[in-house]
Amino acid sequence: MAVRVFHRDEPSGRLPMIASDARLVVWPGVGAWDANMNYVVMEPGEKNRPHTHPESEDAIFILEGRGTIRDLSNDAVLEFEAGEVIFVPAGVEHQVRADRGVPVVSAGGPCPADTAMLRRAGADIPDRPGQA
Repeated sequence: MAVRVFHRDEPSGRLPMIASDARLVVWPGVGAWDANMNYVVMEPGEKNRPHTHPESEDAIFILEGRGTIRDLSNDAVLEFEAGEVIFVPAGVEHQVRADRGVPVVSAGGPCPADTAMLRRAGADIPDRPGQA
């Protein structure tokens, strides 16, 4: 495998459970197992389904906008805005919401990739090399 360059406007997959415009850019579908980078645009009022990554930490860099993240495991709601990074530890149920009147644009995702969630969402990904 060699170094590759990907563009957010040419994703090899989408993940509608995250947002109507959630693009899988670097993920197992392109051979990346430990790094994961999604590009997500959430329109005002949009929110993703509450979800958990049992074995992955989630880091989300907010490029534009502002919203909130619900930490359902700890009964908390935190506000965020452009320039900030959201960190979600493995096993914490959470929900990102564009609920502050503007779109939210972000890049990031769970690392290592949450292959079980991707498969439940309908993504066609192979088994990780060396594992069956």
